[in-house]
Amino acid sequence: MSDSLDRLWRTIEARREVDPDESWTAKLLSKGPEKCAEKFGEEAVEAVIEAVKGDRAALTREAADVLYHLCIMLASREVTLDDVYAELDRRAGQSGLIEKANRDA
Repeated sequence: MSDSLDRLWRTIEARREVDPDESWTAKLLSKGPEKCAEKFGEEAVEAVIEAVKGDRAALTREAADVLYHLCIMLASREVTLDDVYAELDRRAGQSGLIEKANRDA
C-alpha cells in the first residue's frame, strides 16, 4: 500500500511546479491550505455517506479521493508522508486507548 501512496505523493510534489490551469493538484495547492482542508473535509463526508449506504464500490472510489485529498492537505502544510509514517511507527504496538489517553493528558 505504501508504494501507491508514495507514488501519489511524488506526483503531488511534481505537480506543485505545474501551471494551475493544467493540473487539479496545482490548482488546489495554489488556493492555499484552508481550501485544501475544506476539500478534504468534503471528500471525507462523501466517504462516510457511502460507508453508511453500504455501497462497497462507491466507498472504494470515495476512499481513494479521501487519500488523495489528505495528501494534498498535508502537502499544503508541508507535512510529508514520511512525517505521518514516523508517527504511525511511533504508535506501533501501543494500545489505541493508551495512545489516546496520553494524547489527551
